[in-house]
Amino acid sequence: MAGKPKLYYFNGRGKMESIRWLLATVGVEFEEVFLEKREQYEALLKERALLFQQVPMVEIDGMKLVQSKAILQYIARKHNLYGKDLKESVLIDMYVEGTTDLMELFMSHPFLLPEDKEKNIELIIEKAKKRYFPVYEKVLQDHGENFLVGNKLSSADVQLLEAILMVEEKSADILSEFPLLQAFKERISKIPTIKAFLQPGSKRKHQPDDTYVATVREVLRMY
Repeated sequence: MAGKPKLYYFNGRGKMESIRWLLATVGVEFEEVFLEKREQYEALLKERALLFQQVPMVEIDGMKLVQSKAILQYIARKHNLYGKDLKESVLIDMYVEGTTDLMELFMSHPFLLPEDKEKNIELIIEKAKKRYFPVYEKVLQDHGENFLVGNKLSSADVQLLEAILMVEEKSADILSEFPLLQAFKERISKIPTIKAFLQPGSKRKHQPDDTYVATVREVLRMY
């Protein structure tokens, strides 16, 4: 019997958070190794555990996987969250890429200079309202189903919910102009495994704080 997946990353969201979301959604328990010292990172490099010298890294099914997109696709394929055919899979990829583009603005945010953070929040809200959320609202309208692709849950739905909740942390009324996304958010949030992940005490991470930023800078020598 295979052991639990083991996630190597910092004690924060970053590029690992979507992986946590997807594993939690499919009901897979996982362990986490938090990188807190430069020596931990160097040890992984010495072991050649980091193929491209970067994290996140996930030990799963006898493999040590890096590159978050590849990890997410593996989990989605393994647990039937990747569509029923090639056409559905490419739609899922396309929608996931869109939410990833939006969420990457959040990943850089904690590392910005104080005077640039307010501008970045304004940019996030503007792009969510004008570029990304209108697309998903129309997809739901045109598709006429409860999910973005086909008639069942996919990784695209999970990542869209993650993105919505992240933007809502910066602008609570962001969905006021998007009734179908409001209904989508409520519907997907009630899926039992996702509902559990959204409760206090789960492995979902909080917004990055100064400790997270300092740790990442120290481990990766981002001076």
